[in-house]
Formats: sequence, C-alpha cells, structure tokens
Amino acid sequence: MTEILPSYVKGEWWAPDAAAGASASAQEVRDASTGELVARVSTEGLDLAGALEYARTVGQASLGELTFHQRAVLLKQMAVALSERKPELYELSVRSGATQQDSWVDIDGGIGVLFTYSSKGRRELPNSHVYVDGAVESLSKDGSFLGRHIYTRLPGVAVQINAFNFPVWGSLEKFAPAFLAGMPTLVKPATPTGYVAEGYVRILVESGLLPEGSLQLVSGSVPDLFDHLRLGDLVAFTGSASTAEWLRTHESVQTGGVRFTVETDSINASVLGTDAVAGTPEFDAYVKQLVVEMTSKAGQKCTAIRRAIVPDASVDDVIEAVRARIAERVVLGDPRAEGVTMGPLASKTQQEEVLRQVGKLTEAGGELVIGSTDAPTVTLAHGNASVASDGAFVAPMLLRFADATAAAVHEVEAFGPVASIIGYSSLDEASALVARGGGSLVTSVATHDPEVAMRLASGIAAYNGRVLFLDRDDARSSTGHGSPVPHLVHGGPGRAGGGEELGGIRAVLHHMQRTAVQGSPEMLTALTGVWHQGAAARSGGEHPFRKSLAELKIGDQIVSGSRAVTLEDIETFAAFTGDRFYAHMDEAAASANPFFPGRVAHGYLLVSWAAGLFVDAAPGPVLANSGLENLRFVTPVSPGDSIRVELTAKQITPRETDDYGEVRWDAVLRNQNDELVASYDVLTLVAKELEPAA
Repeated sequence: MTEILPSYVKGEWWAPDAAAGASASAQEVRDASTGELVARVSTEGLDLAGALEYARTVGQASLGELTFHQRAVLLKQMAVALSERKPELYELSVRSGATQQDSWVDIDGGIGVLFTYSSKGRRELPNSHVYVDGAVESLSKDGSFLGRHIYTRLPGVAVQINAFNFPVWGSLEKFAPAFLAGMPTLVKPATPTGYVAEGYVRILVESGLLPEGSLQLVSGSVPDLFDHLRLGDLVAFTGSASTAEWLRTHESVQTGGVRFTVETDSINASVLGTDAVAGTPEFDAYVKQLVVEMTSKAGQKCTAIRRAIVPDASVDDVIEAVRARIAERVVLGDPRAEGVTMGPLASKTQQEEVLRQVGKLTEAGGELVIGSTDAPTVTLAHGNASVASDGAFVAPMLLRFADATAAAVHEVEAFGPVASIIGYSSLDEASALVARGGGSLVTSVATHDPEVAMRLASGIAAYNGRVLFLDRDDARSSTGHGSPVPHLVHGGPGRAGGGEELGGIRAVLHHMQRTAVQGSPEMLTALTGVWHQGAAARSGGEHPFRKSLAELKIGDQIVSGSRAVTLEDIETFAAFTGDRFYAHMDEAAASANPFFPGRVAHGYLLVSWAAGLFVDAAPGPVLANSGLENLRFVTPVSPGDSIRVELTAKQITPRETDDYGEVRWDAVLRNQNDELVASYDVLTLVAKELEPAA
C-alpha cells in the first residue's frame, strides 16, 4: 500500500500513525494520465499549533541572526541545490499531467524566482536588518528632530495556502520574499499535487541550507488553521474566490490582525487591436498566444486567457487561425508519450468541474466552435491512440458568444483548456468588455498602433494587475500573457482577489511592518544604520579614504579647505566641455534669469572641484567610484565666491561574497557664507581589508 505523504514540521519529517486509523481516512491522489495511485494524504494527529509556534520562535530566531544579504546568498544556494536535482522534480511533475514545457514553467520558473530574489536582495537591500523607506523628514527648524519610515520584519509566520496548478513556482514565489524579509514559512500545498511540493521541500531539507524553522510543510488539510493564527502572522492564499471570501471572514483576519493576501481565479482577457488584422505580425502573435494560454498546463493557470476580445470583423479569422494552429501544434495525451504537447487536467475531479462549467457557458449562449466535451482521443505512453477513461483529459475548446454582454462569458470560468471569443465594435466597447470581468490578473493587447494602446490602457489598466502589450517588436522576446515575472506585481483587483505578490522588493516589504520613527539625528542614525545630518561626525586624523571597510565607521568625515571661483575658471570649463549655456557665459541674459544673480559657475564644475577637494590620491582601500545619486543644486555660485565640501561616511554595505563593499558618502558643498550650494551621495567600492605591505 502507498505510504502517506509526510509533512515536515518542527525540524523533522512526520506522518500519521497508521495504527491509529489515519490510513483509513487518508485521501488518495492518482496519476492524472493513468489513474494509478501516487500518494495518500492525511494530517490526522498533526500538531499544527505546535508547528506555527515553532516557526514563531525557532524560525524567527534563526532568520533574525541573518542580514538581508546573508539570506539572499542562501536563496541562491537553494536555487543551485534544486537545479542540481531537477530531474527528480520533473519525474514527480509528469504524474500531475504536466508536459516537459509545463514542468519547465513550474519547476525552472520557481528556481528562477529564488535566483532573482537573491540578486535583487543583494543589489537593492542593505546588508542589515532594517529597510529605510523614503527621504528623511525635518520636523524642527534647527534639524534636531527628524522623522522617517522604516520596515522591520513581521514577528510571526508566513502561511502559504497554494493551488494545485503550480506546486513549485506557486510556493517558491511566496517563499523567496518571505525568507528574504526574515519571516519563516509554513507551506500548505493543494492535495492533488502536494507530492511535487514535498519533493522540492525534501531537496532543500537535505541540502542543509535551511535555517532551523525557516520552512515547514503540511501535507494535507488544515481545517482549524485560522484558529491558531494571531497578530504578526500572514496568510498568502491562492485559490478560488469563494474560498477566499469565506476565509476572509474569520475572526483572526477581521479583528485579530492577521494579514491576508489573496490571488484568486480571474476571467482574464486578451484584446486584438483594430489595426491587427489577419496577415499582420500582431494577428499572428495574438493567435499563437491564445493557443499557448489555452493549452499550457492544460489551461490550468490563474493567468490564462478566458476571453478573446476581437474586432467584429476579425472574429471568424481568429477562430479559423486558432483551429488551424491547434490542429497543427496540439497533441493531447500522457506527457510521457513522445510527441505529446498537452497533458490531462490535474485530477478527475478537476475534469468534472471543467466540463460542468463548459455546460454553463453553452447554456448561456456559448457556441462550441472548436473542440468537444466528448471524451477525446489521446496518445498514451505505450504509443497507442485511445480514449483514456482513467485519465483526466479534456480537449481544447473555444466558445463563440454572439452576445458580447452575456453575463456568463464574463463570470463563469472553466479552469482548463477553455476560452470564449466575443466581438467588439469600438475601443471603448472593448475596454468596457474587459471591465465586465470584475477585475483581472492580466489583460494583453495585440497592437502596433500606439494610439490604440493608449486608448485601451486608459480604459483597462485600473481593472488589471498587469497589462501586456504585444506587437512585432516584442513578440519574440515577450514572456507571455500568462507568465508572471518576479520583477513585476502579480495580483489584481476585484474578482482577482485584491492581493499583490511579487513585484521585486515590494513583495519583501509585504512581510514587514512600515513604522514611522521620530527622534534626534543621532538616534535615527543608530536605528537605521544610515548617518543623518546633525549626528556626530569625526573629522581630522586619518583620511577616511585610507580606511578599509573593517576600519571605516559611520560618521567618519573629511572637511576640506576652500577654493575660490573665478570668471576665468568658468570660461575655461565652458571651453573644455563645450557647455556654453548662457547662464555661464552671458552676463545680461543670466541677470534676466530669475534663478541667477548674473553669470554663475557650472554645477558640474563645482562637483568636479569637490572631488578634488576630498579625494585622497594615493592607491588604497577605495577601489572605484561607482556612482553619484540625489544631486541637487541649491545656491548659485558667482565669480568671487568660494566653496568647500564636507564628505561623511553615510552607509556601509559589505558584500557577502566579495572582498569589498559599497560605501555611501554624504557630500555637502557650502559657500563662504555657509549657505548650502549642493548636496548629493557619492558611491564608492572599498576593500574589506587593507592589502598587506609588499
């Protein structure tokens, strides 16, 4: 008898005690193509409350010892560990009905999320525990009282409730930002494909890379989960809108402070622009994308195209082109069989549900113009073509609605290889039809006309989490309608759940609390790890550029001498650079300008001089100037004025995997009257240790 799929909780693998009767109540999971038993699932006797508390204590402690960059490095190492054992995951995935391409999207896509968040974490987050949001706000005239916003990690556990269609990507795209934020995760995969999620968790556990308590897995149902949640916890749910609404009403969410983010089913659309007639590259790209979205993962994607919104005159052309492409490209069958390009649905239950929803669509006026609800002929693993009574197969189907406003086409989702096509007579009508979906994860638009794109964008953007514009210039490089990327937001308003995942560092911040902090410059420097004007600074002594990263401290400063500006300097700079802007060269014109008292020095001349005033020229730990940010020119400098510079170590960011780090310096230029001339940040790369003397 197939063993019960284990969970990973409190640092060890756990399964119900068969002797206690758990086996009798276990749910069976079967191969989507053959109907063979794959696993049995039960959580009978699982200490869920203990697992959650283990995350809040042990997981929080182990992750809290690590900085953002240290967690980011671990994410990359996890991605490598999963990459090395991908064949094991592919072997599991095929049992769910996934083709090689489907598994690539799920497994390689999930691994790619880990790589992306590792990279973004090291490039966009500080090597510390606190993330500073926005500019400092001065709350007093003398600068002694400041305010700003910081993010700190939530103190609880991030609970994932995942859907069956992407057991790897759907989990890792939630896990990566939570881990990077420093929040432990408890994964609850959907039962039909939970064995694939168990496979990736097992690989990570065996890699030894997981900090203790940072990742737990519950294989099976968790009916009392929300009863054990509390303030500081977060739930990220992917699934049906009806289930999400039911969970949203739980007391822990309503009044208990548990964060609840949702990504649900959505009636996504794809609009064919009025310019994209048959024979254009945009028409071809539209048809190709529509067929891909109907058949990839057998249409079991929350981002799949459900409504093809097409100019009235192009409806027949699109139907014929889709029919031809399906006939040419789509081979339905067991993914283990050679040549198969589309597998079955994930389960017989899902097959029954899809056919039921197709019935609703046809009853509401949908005409089935491509495909059939009859049991399809499929290619089996042994090479024969036959009707597979034990598999969850459904053929691709396209329904045509003569009435584009029929409620069902905008409300009923058959979560499989099913789409509907409707016509429109104007761009305003196309926008209105998109909006009838009640909020979507994504809408795509195929057009090469910027005016068409702008008209549609203004009408549909507010109803979507993402809008993809497809034309001849990006058709080959586009990631596609149904492929969320970790850099951009995944989620959508209204029916799509109103939640938000991914979006780069935004997703990390979802697992953190933004707090306004107020205090003196000295106190905010201590709280944020970023030097603030007015905080203690140390000038004199050894030049800061002579200090390695190990020796340099926040607040180390150099105050330069003064340098006078002459008219000859200004004219020399103009001649050398070619910058003869009238404010520098024409006294009468400059005097007429409300911003200038007459001819003034070039701002870039002053910045260049500032470097000469603060730079230590000899070779040393400063390896390179890597940038200049936030430059502002405040007070014009006239011939006869002088400038000096204050350069202060503002933020120090060691790189975990390199022998150098980045130092952000606060640069301030002042004139002879101590007025602020310019301010900016200088970025340098600095060695962690001094090179030993030869």
